Order: sequence, then C-alpha cells, then structure tokens
Amino acid sequence: MSPVGLGKLLAQLPKVQDANLLVGFDKSDDAGVYRLSEDQAIVVTADIITPPVDDPFLFGQIAAANSLSDIYAMGGQPVTCLNLAGFPSKKLPEEMLHGILEGALDKITEAGAVLAGGHTIEDEEPKFGLSVTGIVHPERYWSNAGAQPGDLIILTKRIGSGVLFNANLKGWVSDGALTTCLETISALNRSSAELASTFTIHAATDVTGFGLAGHATEMANGSDVTIELHASQIPQFPEALDMYKKGMTTGVNAENRAMIEHSTRFAGSISIYEQELFIDPQTSGGLLLALARDDAKALLKKLHDAGHTQAAIIGEVKEQASDHLHFV
Repeated sequence: MSPVGLGKLLAQLPKVQDANLLVGFDKSDDAGVYRLSEDQAIVVTADIITPPVDDPFLFGQIAAANSLSDIYAMGGQPVTCLNLAGFPSKKLPEEMLHGILEGALDKITEAGAVLAGGHTIEDEEPKFGLSVTGIVHPERYWSNAGAQPGDLIILTKRIGSGVLFNANLKGWVSDGALTTCLETISALNRSSAELASTFTIHAATDVTGFGLAGHATEMANGSDVTIELHASQIPQFPEALDMYKKGMTTGVNAENRAMIEHSTRFAGSISIYEQELFIDPQTSGGLLLALARDDAKALLKKLHDAGHTQAAIIGEVKEQASDHLHFV
C-alpha cells in the first residue's frame, strides 16, 4: 500500500511501551530491535516482493537479498530465516517454487545465516520473501534517526531498477543494462555493511520501495535535520533515466511522490524525469549512510577498494529547514 496510507494506519496503533524495545515502528525504521541482555539484542524484519524477473532461482536470490538487507541496514548480522511464500499451485508447476526456494537458500547461506523453516499460502500470483532474525549489540545498532549537521551521505548502489523492470516487459531495455541491474540487486549488502561498521555511523537505512527520496526523507524526519542531495552525484543504472524520458514509469511513483511532495524541494535545474528517477522504487537497493565528513571519505575509499565502485557520496546533512529534503 502507499507510504502515506501506511503511515496513517500505523499512527492509529497504540504506542508500544517496553524499555527493551530499542527500535519500533514509530520512525519507519527498517527493522525492530529488542534487547535480550546487556550485550545482545535481536533485529527482526520481514519483507515480501512480487517477481521482478521470470527466472525462479534469480527471483529467490533477489527476494532474499532484499529481505536480508534490512538487517544490514540496522548494523546487524542475520542469524535465522523463515521462507514466506505465496504461490498459485494450480496454475504454475511446483518446480518453479522449488527454484525460488533454492535461490533464496543460496543467498541465506552466503549471508552466513540458516534457514529454519517457513510458511506458504495459496495465492493468485507468486510472492516471496523472508522473515529474518539477526543479532546486534544493543549499544551499536543503527537506525534512520541520528544524522547530524555536517555529515556526508553515502549511497552504496545505483538507483533505477523499478523503471527498468517495467520497461523490460516492453523490450525497451538492452541486455547489458538489464544484466548490470540484476547483478547489482541480487548482491547482498553484507560487505558494504561490514565495511561501514568499522566507522561511527550516525544514521542508516536501505533504499527500497519508497525510492531514494522517500527513504532520505524518513532519515531526515527521524533525525530532525534537512538532507541536501546532489543530483549529479547520485549513481544510476544505465538507461534508467532514458526510460522515464520515453514515458515509462512504475505503479508506485505517484504514491512515492505524494509521500515527499510537502517536504521536498527540487532545484529548478532538475528535470521532471530526474525527479521520477529519484522516487523510483528499488528492490534490494543500496545502503544510505550518514557519517562524519572524514569518515565518509575514508569509507568511500574502502568501498571502492572492495569492488563497490558505484558507491558515492551523494549529499550532506544540514540544520533543519522548512523542507526536510533538498535536491540540488
């Protein structure tokens, strides 16, 4: 459902009162964090997506990487996973579900976690994701609140996967551009998170369904700051911007724009096509990190040295203004 509608529903729920619940749903964070002891907390999340590709194994990989990313975005280490699947068993062969499960297990294993079980329901179309439990020290978890004026903002993956998937259905995307996109979104955020954990991260999230602008807005709101993003520095998938120029869009761009329209300002030099790209919904997108200026520059070098060559410093944190997010 739309982020605006979801926010209204969650606001109607009573606030959870528990001293050990370190992170709940009140600030739209990526996962919950619950303290078990003085030196250990669990990180819990669940995520389900529809297939962005036809290949079952690749779908399983992407869906698992997408679910695991929430744990990495909180600074945690995934430990156990449960498969969550909706499948039309009367319309599609069971071998397809088997392929999805195999792809997911491949990424779960790569993450160093274990598959502990799952749940499947009959559905009209395939859906898949994971419920993931991770661990983190209760004083060292990340959240999307805590960005400080003067921080720089790092994004570790390119954006534009949403429009590429839709355009690919019409045969508009080249094989090379599609391959680049699929290789990126099927990759875990594990390495980026582990490198980032060697620095003091003030705020973190991952860029997924609400798009870069939506998740940056959540970080700004949670931190009571304004975030300024530099459009020319934001990494994008090849051909993604071209797809918007050709008239392609996604089914949630309008909802994502509604989420940010009252708190975001775009410089006059930024075209409507670029604006659409910045609200493009991502699947298994990159980490969005706020940290001190010198640390950000050092982390970016580490990311590049480790092969994350598309990671970039895309903006900075300012004192809170009337608009929470500026694109310049």
